[in-house]
Amino acid sequence: MDRITQSFLNEFVERHELGVIPEGQQFENFASYVAVRRHYNGESFDTTTIHTGGGGDLGIDGLAILVNGSLVADVDALNEHADISGHYDASFVFIQADRGSSFDGKKLSDFGFGVKDFFDPQPKLVRNEQIQAAAEAMEALYKDGTKFRPGNPICRLYYVTTGTWTGEGDLEARRKTLEDDLRSLQIFREVEVLCLGAAELQQLYRQTKNAIIRDFTFTQKTLLPDIEGVNEAYIGFLPLSEFLKIIQDDSGEILGSLFSENVRDWQQYTTSVNDEIRQTVVSQHADRFVVMNNGITMIARNLTPLRRDQIQIEDFQIVNGCQTTSILFDQRNQAGDNIHVPIRLIATQDDEVIKAIVRGTNRQTKVEDDQFFALTDFADQLEDFFETYPELHKVYYERRSGQYARKSIHTTRVVPHRSLVKLVASMFMEVPHQASRRYTALRENVGREIFSKGQRLEMYYVAAFGNYKLDVNFRTGRVSKKLKPAKFHILLAMRYLANPNPLPQKNSRDMEAYCKVIADQLWDSSKADDLCARAAILVEQVADENFKKDAEGNFNRDDIRGQAFTERVILRCKEEIGLTQQ
Repeated sequence: MDRITQSFLNEFVERHELGVIPEGQQFENFASYVAVRRHYNGESFDTTTIHTGGGGDLGIDGLAILVNGSLVADVDALNEHADISGHYDASFVFIQADRGSSFDGKKLSDFGFGVKDFFDPQPKLVRNEQIQAAAEAMEALYKDGTKFRPGNPICRLYYVTTGTWTGEGDLEARRKTLEDDLRSLQIFREVEVLCLGAAELQQLYRQTKNAIIRDFTFTQKTLLPDIEGVNEAYIGFLPLSEFLKIIQDDSGEILGSLFSENVRDWQQYTTSVNDEIRQTVVSQHADRFVVMNNGITMIARNLTPLRRDQIQIEDFQIVNGCQTTSILFDQRNQAGDNIHVPIRLIATQDDEVIKAIVRGTNRQTKVEDDQFFALTDFADQLEDFFETYPELHKVYYERRSGQYARKSIHTTRVVPHRSLVKLVASMFMEVPHQASRRYTALRENVGREIFSKGQRLEMYYVAAFGNYKLDVNFRTGRVSKKLKPAKFHILLAMRYLANPNPLPQKNSRDMEAYCKVIADQLWDSSKADDLCARAAILVEQVADENFKKDAEGNFNRDDIRGQAFTERVILRCKEEIGLTQQ
């Protein structure tokens, strides 16, 4: 491995705390992260959730299913999107990673065979638990094929080595044949097989760390008066061709990171408003678009005037106008040449200003997504509260997707907003079965029982830090990975075992003292490891007593994610506490 790739790998391993696993698996995680991040710019994620390498992996080292801009690991996660949006914009990303300095035709063919077997209704190869869970999600996805928007899923394969890809000879022939074979399945709207060497891998990793920069011509604009906290601000309009320069990446796809600050996902043409916008864009009256549309609000961290009307923006987001932007991109080949896009461009590095703009521009219509609560004062206080802890005990609440992506912190300590909702619901509301499979039920409680004004912030921190310590134990193997489907139940058991006292009211001072007892144990590495192990053993015993295992010793996910299992875990916890107190 060359020195640059090795240094990038070392940095990645440090940030993701993967030093305990062999270098081969480290590289598989690294390659998987780089490939998936090219298409996914949502909240932070643990690479071990997409790493599939090991026995029964079909020759696939990494596998990600992306649905409506989110990572989906199993059927339960898929069902969340069915409940929320009613449609699926889906893609599959498969990764085969080899530290070797050359590409191997047989490995490429075996990789392709494994991917084809993954989609086979009658698979021939043995599957490990992670591959099986992904396959079940895939099958459920295709059973709901009428919900695909804008068409069938996309399938992308990445074969990654530390060598040099020349795109010639037998290897290129095999690559093209594999693409053709996958297209012949007629279940994808697009197929792409990419072979990445060291140079391509390095370039893509740099892109995950660097802010996006775009140059464009902004002729029809007006500079707004001075605004406190804003460096510069313009209103105006752009020809569609210039607007597309901003929103497309080098491969011609729409930038996945554009809408991290936008509380609404792309709703396809499921709404009458979106369909009307599309009709205007492709009609003979497309020139009316500029006076009929409310336009786009864009925030950039840096804005630099170049020459004449040329402007360069860096680290930018569209905070309002996701639907309009997506329609213009989707219809770019049918759109009229005379379309102009209304634009508000704001340059600021002030997070308070950014948050205020996001709130203001998104209150114009009703927003149902619980992500909107990440913009509230409570979420703001929670982010600041997490920052008060010393470095060794720190976790980070990611209220805005990707806000820590370019900071030198361990990504394993970053807790996305939706994850924190699940963690608190599991530990302090005692509904880990809803966190596992009925997230829509939890969403209804956001702003009431969860993220509610006046609640003690300590319980959010304890839930987040407890999850961090449990994940460390999963990574090191001190807690078996086969128990990951019962992760939320283990967290609940950890709370019971760490503090046997009755749970105080969530807004009481007693909750602060209650959480401190738990935090003190989590901050002691030895005690934390023991707590995780005891809770995992307790949960496994309950599962052993009530449910059968499969041939590989794994539990049925449906069994251990039901309310009945939660009730049995709570009962066993209470019995354990009673035995301890005698």
